[in-house]
Amino acid sequence: MPEHVWQTVNDQHRLARLHALETIGTESDADFNRIAQLAGNVMGTPVALVSLLEAKRQWFKARTGFERGETPIEQSFCAHAIAAGNDVMVVEDALHDPRFAENPLVTGEDHVRFYVGAPIVVGGATLGTLCVLDREPRPRPSPEVLAQLEALAALASSLFALKEGTRSGALARAALLREEARKSVALDAAGIASWVWDARSDLVECDPLMQVLLGMPQSTRLTARRIFSAIDRRDVGQIERWFRTDLSEGDEFAGEYRIRHTDPVRWLAARGRVIERDPEGRPALIFGVNYDISEAKSGEIRQRILLRELNHRVKNTLATVQALASQTVRHARDPREFLEAFSSRLQALGLAHGLLSDHEWRGIRIGDLVRREVKPFDDPQRQRIAMSGADILLSPDQAVGLGLILHELASNAMKYGSLSVPDGTVELGWHVDGRDADRQISVDWKESGGPAVVPPERTGFGSILIRRSLAKVLSSQVEHVFAPEGVTARITMPLDQQQD
Repeated sequence: MPEHVWQTVNDQHRLARLHALETIGTESDADFNRIAQLAGNVMGTPVALVSLLEAKRQWFKARTGFERGETPIEQSFCAHAIAAGNDVMVVEDALHDPRFAENPLVTGEDHVRFYVGAPIVVGGATLGTLCVLDREPRPRPSPEVLAQLEALAALASSLFALKEGTRSGALARAALLREEARKSVALDAAGIASWVWDARSDLVECDPLMQVLLGMPQSTRLTARRIFSAIDRRDVGQIERWFRTDLSEGDEFAGEYRIRHTDPVRWLAARGRVIERDPEGRPALIFGVNYDISEAKSGEIRQRILLRELNHRVKNTLATVQALASQTVRHARDPREFLEAFSSRLQALGLAHGLLSDHEWRGIRIGDLVRREVKPFDDPQRQRIAMSGADILLSPDQAVGLGLILHELASNAMKYGSLSVPDGTVELGWHVDGRDADRQISVDWKESGGPAVVPPERTGFGSILIRRSLAKVLSSQVEHVFAPEGVTARITMPLDQQQD
């Protein structure tokens, strides 16, 4: 460990201030555990710690996702963090950081890769950090996210000072309100609104950001009833039950709800704790924070929609693969022919699915699909397939069906048609026909310069596949013509009005 880090850790004023807290070695504290949990939630990491640094060890006042209660000071990331000053320290990949590459926390079973630590300062001395860890490397978080961690570290600092100064409910409330006022700017910058609810008077004292999140006029004093009136009616009943249950059965609460009359919908998360009860055991004083989780909720909704779409697509894909296999076997003359035909068709299906997956199954551009499907059949040195067309968006069913058709046309052209001879070419174009609700996508395939075409004596599965691949797309049509001068095909599909 560098000399300046040792000097910071062993600073006598810092150590004296740390030991004055009389918290090293004490039992787990739910207040600090909650702050650690909040830090893990905000940063999205599996491990979060409230770490205090003595001369020979770092001890964890609170921890989530980490079994040990302490580690040797020589292994401490937080020692480097407090030596760096009052800024947040970020280690994106400890394995490639010379300060930590040989650290047992990195090379051992803990497998630490990512670290972010915000200093905890009490009485002018940096006593430790609020830090988060991950076992996978991660990019540097945004300034907004780092500001949220700093704000939570400031709350941890205030809580240490509060618990050191008094244990009585009245003094705790006064100290907490003073600390909240002092931290309001930091919390606002981090997007975290803090509040204290006196259940006896039903008054809620909060910072200005609380009204912004609730969409209410600016005021630092509200009633709980007024706050509940800002919650979306769909969530009010659940939130009321949550309050009654959590606050009667325990000291901690957590919940999420929508705010009324917001477009787009605004989601808030609430976390808090009862810090004083009346003689009958009822909650009297409650401290909490709110923060906006709309972006995360929007991501969850998109993910659920995507998973539903994927489940639907997987079922369709399995049915398509089964049909391809059974029909290919039926029309193949020997196992080798089946394997070659089935593998190539499966590959064509996979190319379309790969593109759709990259675009989260929202549809893909026809040009991207055409180039992906026919590229294996073209000559990279001398282009023989001329492609042109408008920028049109295909639905997933259209993309899968058209991909199989293009694969069959190109495969047949390579085996028997224009691409089987050096001078043969293919013109492949697409455009939109019609007007308004009757508009259609037309895709034209035209071979030339190849051997004279003789219509097949029997209909093979390739021809059947060309005609039937768009069966799921209503009002689609495929014209497949074996003209003597070259095979032609026209594929038409309705243009979805939402795809404009």
